[in-house]
Amino acid sequence: MFLLTNDNRSFAGGVHPPEGKHLTEDRAIEPGPSAKELAILLSQHIGAPAQPVVRKAETVQAGQKIGECQAFIGAPVHAPVAGKVKDIALQPHPVLGRSLAVILEAQSDIPASPPSFVRPQGFDPATYTPEQICQAVREAGIVGMGGAGFPTSVKIQPDAKTPKETLIVNGCECEPYITCDYRVMLEWTDQVITGAQLAQRACGASNVFIAIEDNKPKAIERMNASLTRLGGAAGIRVVSVKTKYPQGGERQLIQAVVQKIVPTGGIPPAIGVVVSNVATVAALADAVINGRPLTHRVVTVTGDSIARPGNYYVPIGTPVQALIDHCGGLAKDSARVVLGGPMMGLAIADLSTPITKTAGAVTVLTARQIGKAPRQTACIRCGRCLRACPEHLSPTKIAHAVKSNRMDLAVKYHVTACIECGCCTYVCPANVDLTGYIKTGKIYLARQKKKMPA
Repeated sequence: MFLLTNDNRSFAGGVHPPEGKHLTEDRAIEPGPSAKELAILLSQHIGAPAQPVVRKAETVQAGQKIGECQAFIGAPVHAPVAGKVKDIALQPHPVLGRSLAVILEAQSDIPASPPSFVRPQGFDPATYTPEQICQAVREAGIVGMGGAGFPTSVKIQPDAKTPKETLIVNGCECEPYITCDYRVMLEWTDQVITGAQLAQRACGASNVFIAIEDNKPKAIERMNASLTRLGGAAGIRVVSVKTKYPQGGERQLIQAVVQKIVPTGGIPPAIGVVVSNVATVAALADAVINGRPLTHRVVTVTGDSIARPGNYYVPIGTPVQALIDHCGGLAKDSARVVLGGPMMGLAIADLSTPITKTAGAVTVLTARQIGKAPRQTACIRCGRCLRACPEHLSPTKIAHAVKSNRMDLAVKYHVTACIECGCCTYVCPANVDLTGYIKTGKIYLARQKKKMPA
């Protein structure tokens, strides 16, 4: 038996928002809408954006590299389908506002089905060198698919100066409504385990944990059954962690699983830990074994005003509008479309915004859920934001510093350490959008450092 249980496998702080996962958790992954026109953004990850390596009117094949990035922290992008380059132009971007994209006219309008993955008989990750794995992952353009999109080849690269002792495969999916990773764990179980073994081989970790929240017993059972069938898969262990938001944050997950604290301003590899999302390691296995680049992903389309919520396998570059239409369109009471979940997702006004490698969900919120904008009052110094903050910050102090344009104070209060989980805003009885102020402060700092246009 590979299940580890511990009532203390959690972290200080956090909240328990309504889950909303009942809408899609039992819906199997199925093909999404047919791809007629795709906009593949050249900036889909942390680091330098890719540069186009194709020209307008050029014919491309499915899986062909269409954007290259020579920077160390970067990743290429590939054509999800065969077709013709209609244009290379600015397109809506969920974070940057607008970004350069390669716009493809698809050769065929047949929806893409999830490709079958067959684990090689007698599979042994030792037949691959760490360099081979990292190179294959780099060429496939794989980035973290559950968060900010850090290039995976950089994350799993071995480093003699700071050896990586522990690999945590993140299957928590703590954000309300989203179930794409849950379905990946249920349906692509062997692929996830194979990817975890390859990632372990690349980074040299001696300990591997697959961390799953305890509100997902079917996923825990399925993972354990596969590990038993595969002979334990080199000691990989499933860890049941407490259901709490944001349990899937890598810093919070590290604390819950191995009781280590990532120092403020530090990164997990500095304390010998690597965290990778379940969809990411599944894509890693496909890239190393089958040579397939990251061109598609599973997206949860959900919300009370969606007629047919579900989990769909779609080409990267698919417009949000196409996904919503495929699910029956928007009901009259729809009020907000969010790329991601309701806690950390980004509300979008332009439904032509394309799906990226990191976009795991489209959540549609109703007018009733949003309600009228609550009246903001003065801080009552109740301390709820302090208790809820998983990073042990003082959100109110940071917010006041930003409002007063005292960025020196905001930095002193560790504004950049905020993970933007939204817990402080969620619990604030004065209805202060503390997370919003902190995000604004980060933008001000980025502009001061000329890392973002004014």
